[in-house]
Amino acid sequence: MIQAGMKYKIIMFIVMVLGAVFMIYPLLWMVSRSFTPELLIFQSQSLFIPEFTLENYVRGLRGVAGTTFFRYLGNSFSVVLPVVVGTLFSSSLVGFAVARLDFPGKKIVYTLIFLTMMIPIHAVLIPRYIMFHAFGLLDTYLPLTLPSFFGVQGFFCYLFIQFMRGIPRELDEAATVDGCGPISIYLRIICPLTVPAFLTSAIFAFIWTYDDFFSHLIYISNPTRMTLALALRQYIDAFEMSAFGVLFAVSTLSLIPVFLLFVSCQKYLVEGIATTGMKG
Repeated sequence: MIQAGMKYKIIMFIVMVLGAVFMIYPLLWMVSRSFTPELLIFQSQSLFIPEFTLENYVRGLRGVAGTTFFRYLGNSFSVVLPVVVGTLFSSSLVGFAVARLDFPGKKIVYTLIFLTMMIPIHAVLIPRYIMFHAFGLLDTYLPLTLPSFFGVQGFFCYLFIQFMRGIPRELDEAATVDGCGPISIYLRIICPLTVPAFLTSAIFAFIWTYDDFFSHLIYISNPTRMTLALALRQYIDAFEMSAFGVLFAVSTLSLIPVFLLFVSCQKYLVEGIATTGMKG
């Protein structure tokens, strides 16, 4: 007979599988319909492809108004990569300062980091827009990338603070005896031991920036500079008739970079999140 504990595990496994199927079904349906002719897309809700075609992908890669899909993808990476670099640079420095150094007002800084996590982006949207308008930086990528170099993301600062607090302080003391200053300790000791936090922050920063639509819509208006998140709307607006097949095809292609990043770095993502909460 099956033991009670084994029955519980079997039931939980079945529930999790059903939940996973329920969650992933819309994604699978979108992928299947990206290979379906336009007139047959909404004839059935099953995952079965009634008639296979690559026309949607051909039209999607061709782009809109002379701007190809790869141009939109390149625009997205022109925003994402600087944001990732700036986030890792600034947030790790803030985390090192709060977690490893002693200075006046340290608790106040830590409290302010928490407060920035509670402020919605809509509360600072108008002042930030006015500021970048005064600098003449609208319709450029700088309003989207420049703030990341100044530690404006409280979540990432908090992640680095918690991770660095888990590193033994004896390492800092030993390095100080050997003549290392704060910068040397940060570069030679803390950074190599904080690789999981760096990778976790890079993954989150990449996904959040890559999928961001609202901020890109506010600051970018030139069609040739639009990121992929904005371009998805253009595929519908550019055609007089419905183009859901093209939209599904482009949406499927847009998921590939995020999917590859998550699969390749999943181990480090779990390790970084799990280790962050070890010490408060």
